[in-house]
This record gives sequence, structure tokens and C-alpha cells, in this order.
Amino acid sequence: MSEEPRVDPAVPVLAEPAPGGGGPLPLLNRERAILQFNRRVLAQARRADVPLLERLRYVTIVSSNLDEFFEVRVADIIEATRQVGSGVTRNDLAAVASAAHELIDEQYALFNDVLMPALQQQGIVVLNHAERDDAQRKWVARFFETQVRPLLVPLVLDPSHPFPLVANKSLNFIARLGGRDAFGRENSIAIVKVPRVLPRVIKLPPELCGGRQGFVLLTSVIRAHLGELFPGREVESFSQFRVTRDSDLDVDSDDVTNLRQALRSGLTTRHFGQAIRLEVVSTCPPELSALLLEQFGLPDVALYKVNGPVNLVRLNQLIDQADADALRFPAHEPSWPAALARSRPVLQQLRQGDVLLHHPFESFEPVVQFLREAVADPDVLAIKQTVYRTGTQSVLMDLLIEAARRGKEVMVVVELKARFDEEANINWAERLEAVGAQVVYGIVGLKTHAKMLLVTRREGQRLRRYAHLSTGNYNPRTARLYTDIGTLTADPGLTADVDAVFHQLASQARLKSSPQLLTAPFVLHRRLMRHVAQVADAARAGRPARIVAKINALTDPALIHALVAAGQAGVQIDLVVRGACMLPPGLPGRTDNIRVRSVIGRFLEHSRILYFRWGPGEDDEVLYLSSADWMSRNMFRRIELAWPVRDAALRQRLIDEALVPYLHDERDAWTLDSDGSYRRVSDTGVSAQQALVQRLR
Repeated sequence: MSEEPRVDPAVPVLAEPAPGGGGPLPLLNRERAILQFNRRVLAQARRADVPLLERLRYVTIVSSNLDEFFEVRVADIIEATRQVGSGVTRNDLAAVASAAHELIDEQYALFNDVLMPALQQQGIVVLNHAERDDAQRKWVARFFETQVRPLLVPLVLDPSHPFPLVANKSLNFIARLGGRDAFGRENSIAIVKVPRVLPRVIKLPPELCGGRQGFVLLTSVIRAHLGELFPGREVESFSQFRVTRDSDLDVDSDDVTNLRQALRSGLTTRHFGQAIRLEVVSTCPPELSALLLEQFGLPDVALYKVNGPVNLVRLNQLIDQADADALRFPAHEPSWPAALARSRPVLQQLRQGDVLLHHPFESFEPVVQFLREAVADPDVLAIKQTVYRTGTQSVLMDLLIEAARRGKEVMVVVELKARFDEEANINWAERLEAVGAQVVYGIVGLKTHAKMLLVTRREGQRLRRYAHLSTGNYNPRTARLYTDIGTLTADPGLTADVDAVFHQLASQARLKSSPQLLTAPFVLHRRLMRHVAQVADAARAGRPARIVAKINALTDPALIHALVAAGQAGVQIDLVVRGACMLPPGLPGRTDNIRVRSVIGRFLEHSRILYFRWGPGEDDEVLYLSSADWMSRNMFRRIELAWPVRDAALRQRLIDEALVPYLHDERDAWTLDSDGSYRRVSDTGVSAQQALVQRLR
């Protein structure tokens, strides 16, 4: 076993009575489970076998994840504490804050005590003011005077200059000033807001660094010259600070006539939602942090004193600027899928059978080529696609715009409430509408999270449909970073079902139940529950019984209890859950047939694959690919899809490629214990991701 420290156990909460008796089943706390996931990500930054700059990148990923955790999850907890009967108390909030404080302290200790010294040994240094020599200080002074100072507006507080609005996650300085201002007054508190347009990491000229790569942080530049912003006064004390705010767009879909306009209006106020967390540097004087807490209406538990920059996410700029390829992962170039010939049209090849795409090991380019062919083909009459996260730059969106310009019927279901992608999606919706595409915003109250692309082509006297379904987003950039599975198909039944879903999203009409395509919020949850029960019945009857699910989160109580009941019936259950898992495995007599592991590697595990076996025959198993995690929100408050892989050879390929390697991963896997703690399987051995890179190269 590895010497990697165990992740602190989650605090259990009581759930519904467990199947088979034995009292309530203690489910693991969701917020603590999310923090534990980030501990596993942070553990990647400790690994000596991970390139040094990539270790720093994992530190920045944790900071980004924690920002969203506070913006969304902690904001929800705070709101729940104010609601009578919610069952959430201030003690719950304090417990989450305590765990977050501990994780953040470990993160900064790793950053300061391990990664920065290691980078220095590699000739990459981040120099503070005291460490800079005279030539470097002169260069920094010129940079401040010419590039920074013109954009800063120092504000000294008084009745006519109240505390300014501070945007979510923006960098700011607070200072206490001695002496009097130009008008003879003793106003002592000043605020300096730092514009987002300024780079947070600045690379020094090579000739000033003696063969090393030297960097300075913007905070260090401002700190060294803070006094120059207040001539005639003394800066007695100061601190950088950052406030995290509730970032959920509060738009009631039932009370607006135009959701797009309401969301665009809401985007202007999102950056100024309720304050949730205050970050200051560890040297911040207590009177300044107390003033800030009072100003933002925050309790002491919301104060986070950090030993370093208040926003480690921006250290990505150092990773990008450093000239040190040896300290990064080797470049990975996805392969062209062996099942597709480059020289033949994709649509033509799909008539011979379905094609699976396993990203990022296989290229996303066939999806782009599929759409590009459809746009150029005069016999293609209609193209329909869902858009959840596609980015501000998207070749797919450009192709849809071109298709509309060419007179094809283009329908795009744009999810305007995809968190943090609202503005990009609104912009795409407006551009699509401007060229005549039909833009639909899904169903009120339900996010459209399904990923599907449908092409309708005239072939002789009939119309034939072609489709792409995916577990991940239509974003070529993240397709190189996330593991996902896509299906290209011309199957008449499956493509007809996809067309019916598009029809429903536009018309809101009732659909007939489909034997192939499972949709949420209608049948997906019920069908999954039925499959789990079916496998449990097989185990009771002495037939082969097996469940393997690879998902990103498991928090839905009904599915958890169904799995527990199946395990008690004798079903062997393996769950590969990347993030939050509330099911405690390995409880003697209750969940000892259930094993849970999490794989954290170079790529973000994102694919959802569900396998059920209830007998010995070929017809006694089913494998689904899905856009949905096993969370209540996905099952009941989103439009989601799951579709079966019916071809036996393709099904076996998925088992061999996307399930079995993860069940035997020894290098990147963690196992979950019944108390909620995680243990790394090993520091050596086989990595599923590395094996797949080699296998599909």
C-alpha cells in the first residue's frame, strides 16, 4: 500500500432506513465528499512522478474548484440555514468551513514548502521585492509606472467616498494610512481595486535573471509601490484581499417573458451577489480583516488567511509562460479512430454500422468532420444540435451558422443557464438567430444537459437520419482534456428517437416511450431503478449478477438505496465515481458487496458508462452511455439521455477499454472506505489512462 495519507473521513448524515433492516444507513456528507475530491486532486501535486509544472497546475485546479464550491455549494448551505425546516444549521456550515480551512492550509503549505523550492532548483523563480536586485527593481518600477499605475484608482474612504463595490473574485488591496490627506483630514482606510486586464504573473527579461527564468507577481509589484499611490502619507499596514460571492443567476423562468434578455440582464449583477468567503494574506492585521468582514456582512468563519497570493488560479500564467517543456506532460496527440477511414465520407461509413469515439485518446475531429460534411452536402436538409458548453470560440457553432446561411434548416437547443457559460451561449444564440437558425432554449425549469447532434439527409425517395450522441460537451478543446465517449450512428430507431427529443424540446409535446433512448426527467431514473432491481432478482435466483457504473457523482438517495439492496441480495457492484459519492461501501452485512473507487489522472474522468448483467446469456446484459450523473438534479431537473450500445462487439470494446482498465488501475486510483476516507491504491503499477494512450495511439 502507498504511504499517501488517508483523506479525512466525511461526517455522516442519517438517511432513509437501509434495505433489509439494521437502522438508518449513514450516508456520507455531500459537501465533505466534494472537498475530499479536491484533496485527491491536490494529492496529484505531491506526486514525484508528475512533471513539476503539472503539479503546480493541480494546485491551481484545486483553487478553481474551491471557488465554484463556495460560489455554489456553500452559498446554498448559507441560504438553507436561513430557511425554517431545512434541517441545515450553522453547525453544518461551520463543519464545512473547518474542512475547507484545513484543505486550503495544506494547499498553500504544499505550494510554498514543496513546489516553489522545486521550481527554483529547476531555474524558475518567483521573486518578491526583497529578493530582487537593483536592476530587477528598476525594471519592476518602470513596469509599475508605465503599465500598472495608470490603471489603478486608489480610493480613500470617507462619507463622500464610501466603500466601493468589489466584484466576485477580483483582486483588491486595503491599506491603513497615517497622516492627513490634502484637505487636512485623517481618513485612514484606502481601497485599491486591481483591474482584471492586468497580468497576474509577469516574466522578467532574460538578461536580468542570470540564466534563470524570473517572474514577479502583480501583487508583489503593487505591494512594492503601494506608497506611491498615496503621496504625502504613510502606508502603516495593508493586505491584498479577495471576496467570493454567490454566483447563481437568480432568474425566475416563470416570471420572465424572454429568458435570454433576463439572463443577459442578470449577468451584469452576478459579480456582486451575496458575499460568501473573504480571503486575505496571513499577515493581514486583525483590524483590517475585521473591517472587511463587517463590510461584507460575513462571520469570522468566512475569513480565510492564506500564506501567499489570494488567487492561486492565476499561477496558470506562470505555467504557460515558463520555457520548460520537460516539466510538463509530454504532448498528447489523439489518434484518428481505427474504425473510420480518413479517405471516405463519415456519413457514408455510418451506413455500415455505428462508430464509437473514445476521447481524448481518439480525436474529436471526426465529429467536426461529420458536421462539416453535412454543411457542405446539398442533400442534407436539416441539422439539429444541443449546446451546453462549447466555449467562446467554436468551429461547430461556426459550421451551424454557415449551414443556416446555406439555407439548411438549422435548429439549435441552447442551454442559457449552463453555469458560468451563460454569456457565451447567449452570444451564440444571437448569432445563430441573426442568420435564420431556429434557436430553442429548452424547457422552463429544466436544464438541457443532453449532448446530441442530428443530421437529416435526402437519399433517393426517402430521408435518412444520422446522429452523434456523447457523454461530454461539444467543445473540441475540452475533448482533449476530458475522457468521454461519443457514438456516431445511422441506426433508424435510435436516430428517430433523437429526432423525437428535439421535437419535444421545441413543441413540449408528449412522447411515446422509447425502448432505446432513455430520457430524463421522464424514464431514465425509473429504468435505472428497474435494472438494479432486475440484477438483484437474478442474484437471489442464483444467476450471474453484476453492476458496474462509471460516473462523476453518486448522490441520489433512491439509487443509492437500490444499489445497497442489490448488494445485500448478492450482486457484486463496482462503482468508479470520480467526484462526490455518498454511498459508504464495505459496511459489514450491508454494503460489503459494493466497491467504490475514484480515478484522478492526467485527464479529467468525465464519461458515464452503465453496465448491468442479470444472467449468463448474451441477451442478459445491457450497457448504456449517458450524459447524466446519478444525482437527483440530473434525474429530475435536467434533460438527459442514456442510450444502449446494442452491437455486441462495440459493447465488449467499451467493457475492455472504459471499464476494466479503471477497475484494475493501480497508479491513479483511490478506494473509498465505509467511514468516507479514501486511500490511494498504489504509487506504482498500471495507469488506466496511460494504458489507453498506448492502446489507442
